[in-house]
Amino acid sequence: MGKSKYYVVWVGRTPGVYRTWAECQAQVAEFPDARYKSYESQQEAEAAYRKGWKASFAAASRPKASAAANKRAAGEIDYDSISVDVGTRGNPGPVEYKGVDTRTGDVLFSYGPIAKGTNNLGEFLAIVHALAYLKQQGSSKTVYSDSRNALKWVGEKAVASSLVRDESTREIWDLVDRAVNWLRTNRYDNKVKKWETDAWGEIKADYGRK
Repeated sequence: MGKSKYYVVWVGRTPGVYRTWAECQAQVAEFPDARYKSYESQQEAEAAYRKGWKASFAAASRPKASAAANKRAAGEIDYDSISVDVGTRGNPGPVEYKGVDTRTGDVLFSYGPIAKGTNNLGEFLAIVHALAYLKQQGSSKTVYSDSRNALKWVGEKAVASSLVRDESTREIWDLVDRAVNWLRTNRYDNKVKKWETDAWGEIKADYGRK
């Protein structure tokens, strides 16, 4: 299985946000003028549902920039860097992550599987692991991640996740709490940057589970 998607049904038998394609399909199949769309995260899906289908479809219909324009806007890849990514089986579900040399693709570190977590929490842990790894190496290399949420959490040194804290998620939350503490008690000069997938293709650490 790849990364989970969330499905918004604006016009269908029962409008709402659904976790699986089967649930979404049950609402829109053979329904006249059904309006629905998939999103990568629950937050995106819920925001789109609140805005309504007209706003969401209008945004999707705007002309996309060409690959060349995207590349110019994204700039050049810093190959002297580490790229990280997460692999999940369900969201939430088992989580693993790794960091690779952006130039060669060689795996520098990996962790997991963690029994239960989310894409964003896994990405967050991967970034902090990369920063700790580089600090230990005395390296100022850049770290790339394709997760905007995880990058934001690293910058804020705080995590905002709706994943419940219970016995099934204790492992990942213990790791996240330790990672947040590391960020708050360590200094680093490394740049932590967004991997621009539209311009550069899949991040080098990608698990290939799309």
